[in-house]
Amino acid sequence: MFKDIAWPALSDKRLAKPVTLIDVRSPGEYANATIPGSINIPLFTDEERAEIGTLYTQVNTEAAKERGLEIVSAKLPAFIKQFSQIPDEKVVFCWRGGMRSKTTATLLSLMGIYSQRLAGGYRAYRQWVIEQLDTLAFGPTPIVLQGSTGSGKTDMLHRLKEEGLAVIDLEGMAGHRGSIFGGIGLQARNQKMFDALLVQDLIAYKDEPFVLFEAESKRIGKIAVPDVLYAKRAHGHQITIELPVEARARQILQDYEPWNHEQACIAAFSRIRERIHTPIAAEIDGCLRAGRYAPAVEMLLVFYYDPLYAHSAAAALDDGVRNVTVKADTLEEAYTQVKQAIGEIMGH
Repeated sequence: MFKDIAWPALSDKRLAKPVTLIDVRSPGEYANATIPGSINIPLFTDEERAEIGTLYTQVNTEAAKERGLEIVSAKLPAFIKQFSQIPDEKVVFCWRGGMRSKTTATLLSLMGIYSQRLAGGYRAYRQWVIEQLDTLAFGPTPIVLQGSTGSGKTDMLHRLKEEGLAVIDLEGMAGHRGSIFGGIGLQARNQKMFDALLVQDLIAYKDEPFVLFEAESKRIGKIAVPDVLYAKRAHGHQITIELPVEARARQILQDYEPWNHEQACIAAFSRIRERIHTPIAAEIDGCLRAGRYAPAVEMLLVFYYDPLYAHSAAAALDDGVRNVTVKADTLEEAYTQVKQAIGEIMGH
């Protein structure tokens, strides 16, 4: 028979040895939010789950169970085979540690495949995440990268993480770049997945002396940055990157590839058009529709994003906070100076 395991114990176990978490909920539930690092082997498809749910509410429990048994019986060999191909220790979970994970763990046990079931399922894990965001004491001193749109901050954070530094990529977790154009070409995550990914990093880095992240606003797309991290932004070391408009425009074109998302760019611009001086707005719109993206991006930077950034950056800083300014002509030069500034901060 299988045994239940609570999330804190499972979290500790994952640090000691490989454990594969298997979400047996439907693909739609899994896509909405799951435990980071888990895989999806659904007991029911979205359509099958809806059918069983209808029987449960409109007929009775027995009818729902009978239909569920019919569905599972037909797919049982292929279902079990997927689990047998996983070499690591296995832990299955569903929404609240109910029938789907119990059925899966029982079937695996009958076939000689050992697994455990996450007690309370995904719901218990989500409650734990919320508790961590409310109570976790996060001690590292922040090093915050800031700079006008297109300064290459996200790219620099990725490179710094590859070099072994503690980096929290808030935009990557959100699946959004933070601006009105920020969701173009990306798959946005919801608050539940963002919180889960953030807690994972907060725990991984809680004993580090420093942690790096970007100077995001409170909201990134549709998600809100929890106070456990956002409140630290104004109290850490700030590194401000200053690059020429042309260099920033090139970086934006590289990141966004607007020629692959023409209509999305035009639609996004329409949401901010009224905030820009009418003749300039008309010129930007014309450039976007003609595929002249470089001048459109440069005008957006000069007449919209740079003034917006100047206001928000000034408001975010505490009096007396240390702010190192990096001025460069290219992103590569800026990155070299940023690394030097980080080394000096960490050396003190």
